[in-house]
Amino acid sequence: MNAAMRNRIAGLLMAALIFLADQALKGWLTGPLQLERVRVIDLLPVFDLRYTQNFGVSLGLFTAGSPEGRWALVAMTGAIALFVFVWMMRERKLGDIAALALVLGGAAGNIRDRFQFGFVIDYADLHFGEWRPFLIFNLADAAITIGVLIILARSLLSREKPDATAEPAPES
Repeated sequence: MNAAMRNRIAGLLMAALIFLADQALKGWLTGPLQLERVRVIDLLPVFDLRYTQNFGVSLGLFTAGSPEGRWALVAMTGAIALFVFVWMMRERKLGDIAALALVLGGAAGNIRDRFQFGFVIDYADLHFGEWRPFLIFNLADAAITIGVLIILARSLLSREKPDATAEPAPES
């Protein structure tokens, strides 16, 4: 097995671990902790667990107010996840694959929520007084965001260097 294939397998395992951790955390919060009933658990002066049902996608956009909207979001996010999966299977470098695995694992967690409940369970509330730099989010959202930031950073900062041994072009 070559290095690229090992990296892809590691990426798939990473995506699966993100998915499982996201689902286990949501299950623990809504099960034993009963966050759905309690609504808010104060943990730190700047961080609470706050149960929220997100019927939209990122930043609450494209809210699905009907069954058709729900399934359209499931289909759209499923298509994006499939695209990310195919992209990940074409990559060779572990850094690129790991970033895509974060996105894929997070997307899978949120897709499962939307498929099962019709909404995504969000619970992480970072705030400074009344100011919230983010909307309430979950582990899957955090993984997607970190993965996208890594992809952007790698694409902007890791430009191909010109070959120093190449002959200069003849001047006219």
